[in-house]
Amino acid sequence: MTERPGPADGGPPIAVARAGPRPVFLPNEVDPTVFDEGFLRQLERLLLLMRSPVRGGLKGGRRSVKKGQSVEFADYRDYTLGDDLRQLDWNVYARLERLFVKLFVEEEDVTVTLLIDASASMAAGQPQKLLFAKRAAAALGYIGLASEDRVAVSALSGRVARRRAALRGSGRVFRLLADLSAIEPADGPTDLVAAARHAGAQLHGRGVVVLLSDLLDPAADKVIRELAATGSELIILHVLSPDELDPPLEGDLRLVDTETGERVDVTVDLATLDAYKARLAAWKAGFADLAAKRRASYVDLASDVNLADLMFAELRRRRVLG
Repeated sequence: MTERPGPADGGPPIAVARAGPRPVFLPNEVDPTVFDEGFLRQLERLLLLMRSPVRGGLKGGRRSVKKGQSVEFADYRDYTLGDDLRQLDWNVYARLERLFVKLFVEEEDVTVTLLIDASASMAAGQPQKLLFAKRAAAALGYIGLASEDRVAVSALSGRVARRRAALRGSGRVFRLLADLSAIEPADGPTDLVAAARHAGAQLHGRGVVVLLSDLLDPAADKVIRELAATGSELIILHVLSPDELDPPLEGDLRLVDTETGERVDVTVDLATLDAYKARLAAWKAGFADLAAKRRASYVDLASDVNLADLMFAELRRRRVLG
């Protein structure tokens, strides 16, 4: 049986799924022209942008607020007993007859956490929203690995976030793909707020959190607030299917919510579709405003967008990648 998305009174648009086999997430089965060596080499030139310096753990490719041993000069401070004499600036001493220690910017890594909404509504759409989210997460995760950041994948399902072990180094890309491939849509309802809160509790230190979701939860605004409160750089990729953005519906229909089983009888005409699109635009604008207030990045997407265009054009234009 094929079920479709359509308008309902109040709350987000109803998301429904089509029957049929679930796609397998493997690069050669998804799109052999995307996850080939050339595409990965292009991804290595990109970096997930952060608004401010970070405190990381292992040395990596990020500028830290700590001062350490590197080649980039940051500042001076007065010499105190016990400081490394090798860091004294003798040229300054010759001019001022005072001892100053040179400080350098220390580059460290951060953790990029990819939060994949695995609620039942993500199984909807052609192309399937969850499959698109996993492909986009794979590309973003590879950018993080190539930047020597740690990358962790979490699936939001039910009331919890199922987090995989963090990975580091571009050689772990196949482990990343395997972690993403293992994510399946939930069989029952998902409390996205509770799952986001659980995901936030698993974060350690500041980093980058990327949420890939259709946000089809009545309390989706609380999801953004929960994740923004963690102090991490939050990036929201709001994924909807082409049918949800422009429903090919007409006549008398019964729409079925995939998560709750709720049924809504509607008569779809041009006026109904216009009202739906107006409410959809206002719904997305509300998320964009909330994200801006919380210093998060919000990008609305269709699940049929070309992945290369997303990485090399749209996300660079939105200052998510640089």
